[in-house]
Amino acid sequence: MTASIETNIFSGRVRLKELRVAHRDLDSTIAELNKNLHIDQIRITRLKKRKLALKDMIMRLESELIPNLNA
Repeated sequence: MTASIETNIFSGRVRLKELRVAHRDLDSTIAELNKNLHIDQIRITRLKKRKLALKDMIMRLESELIPNLNA
């Protein structure tokens, strides 16, 4: 049972890293698109919404990985 818990924690950390990289990549993409004079506002809005969704997933996963101190 302990191995299963450790595997879940490890996979959670890997997923967290993937989400952070995707969030950072979206941030870079949005910054690059904003430099263009003829930007597609709908695309920018969609990317920003995706970035916020990623941030929510990151926060939720971080919360799950933090041990409950009251236990």
